[in-house]
Amino acid sequence: MASTARRRWSSLLGATALAVAAGGALAGPAGAAPTNVDFATHCIPPDIAGIPPIDGTTTASVAVDNASPEVGDTVTVTYTVVRPAANNPTAIALPADIMTPTGKVTLGGAQTGDVTVAGPRKNDPVPGNGAFPSFSMTGTFTVTAPGSITLSPGDYNIHTSYILELDTPCTVITPPAPVSETITATDGNPTNSRAISLSSASGDPGDSVTVSGSDFTPGATVTLAGRSGGTQTADTATVTAGTDGSFSGSLVLNDRTTTGVVAYEGSAWSAEKGAGPAAYVVNDDTPVPDGSQRLTTTVRAGTLSMTQAGDSVQLSAVDFGQGGASTGSLQTVTVEDFRGGPAGWSLTGKVTDFTGPGAKIDAGKLKWTPACATKAGSPSTCQAGSSGTVGSAGATLASTPNGTLTGGEFTVDAGLSLDVPAFTPPGSYAGVLTLTLS
Repeated sequence: MASTARRRWSSLLGATALAVAAGGALAGPAGAAPTNVDFATHCIPPDIAGIPPIDGTTTASVAVDNASPEVGDTVTVTYTVVRPAANNPTAIALPADIMTPTGKVTLGGAQTGDVTVAGPRKNDPVPGNGAFPSFSMTGTFTVTAPGSITLSPGDYNIHTSYILELDTPCTVITPPAPVSETITATDGNPTNSRAISLSSASGDPGDSVTVSGSDFTPGATVTLAGRSGGTQTADTATVTAGTDGSFSGSLVLNDRTTTGVVAYEGSAWSAEKGAGPAAYVVNDDTPVPDGSQRLTTTVRAGTLSMTQAGDSVQLSAVDFGQGGASTGSLQTVTVEDFRGGPAGWSLTGKVTDFTGPGAKIDAGKLKWTPACATKAGSPSTCQAGSSGTVGSAGATLASTPNGTLTGGEFTVDAGLSLDVPAFTPPGSYAGVLTLTLS
């Protein structure tokens, strides 16, 4: 009789806590203070439970790790069910760690759609006839439009693994539920509409090409320059943009390695204030001796990218009343810089607060000790960032300097240490460490 009751009621459990974790782009709850909202919910117990659907009120909140993102940013969302729609309706206690919650967060305003969220399989025991504890689920979405974006808690499902695998779906009776969080997204870098065109796509050494431009800053001094792949050549000239932002100027090209022409405002090339490259080839008119053949090849520029060995890190446990350092190691990050130009790169990180059962550990409590290694033969040398606090403001993990020719392959690691206060309430805490390569 007791085992039958367990099978019937185990599916209604709703308690979970997130494990202490840190790492590049980890899934974990955000540090922002959420706003609780109430909404009517319709829950359908599994058939084996032998009870009718449960209509009740769910109290929940939605939090984000970035309330002011730019278009293109990834935002981490945490959906916390503070109070599920039903209690344990039986006198039989339900065991720990039998439930895995999933759900959706509804977006509205400037961006619409649903964000899928999920929580780990971890919960405290629920006493007979006791209230179900809170549980949290996390997910991410990419911002695609500027403006005000609302986030509302949506449907959720309680999956239990206790003797049987069972599901209890709970839906919002009148969707969408009230708004719990609002973020304001802005455009990223302003759109650069500068453009250039050339009077010819090729010429002999010493020939001039007419460069025409549009949408530059009126009255700005514009540099015209030859490019060899990602590197500027010695062939340059300057023109002044007219009152309408247009110009027309001549550029003499001698460098036989030229692959294109650029135009830019300021003292050095930048994608934000430049245009091009427009393709151009300087003909190699060097005579070929009798009985000889000229051989040519092309080296194509690549990209700047990074990969991670994993997306989660389990830090060591600490004791209540003692606290101290909860330690671990960052999942190794591999950076590949195959651009072939003069620009270096920077890898930075920032972390949210670590949130848990009714408490949080401040983001400023996380410190790291970076390390960086350069693969033999790489033109650049990787420099590890300084040891110290990561925090919500962020810190540099590793970088390479600008140079005449940069690039290579690099591996980046860091020792992690979270200073847990002595009387932090027992439970699991998690934060999100986001790494950005630029």
